[in-house]
Amino acid sequence: MRRGAWLSEFPVAVTVCDRRGRVLEMNRKACETFERYGGRRLVGKSLLSCHSPRARRKLRGLLRTGRVNVYTIEKKGARKLIYQGPWFAKGRLAGLVELSLVLPKKVPHFVRKG
Repeated sequence: MRRGAWLSEFPVAVTVCDRRGRVLEMNRKACETFERYGGRRLVGKSLLSCHSPRARRKLRGLLRTGRVNVYTIEKKGARKLIYQGPWFAKGRLAGLVELSLVLPKKVPHFVRKG
């Protein structure tokens, strides 16, 4: 298998941007999820333009600090988990990865020892 080939059909939307917020990569699910904003045509463009002013401020802060932002949303009756976290190149903050995944109605929670 070609390195990274699994990502194209991974059933979670994965979007990667650089330190300026320019979209570098999107898998198939991300292109479908963000089709109304341009889908695949978003690659090379600023992801900041797809967000509200409040969200842009948050994203700029994440791009500056490398912090993680995790939250849930509900759209059209579907609950989603959004994870925005840093990625690094040679130990330096290189941008963000956003994962967007649909959650089942009930999500089991386990506390494990150890």
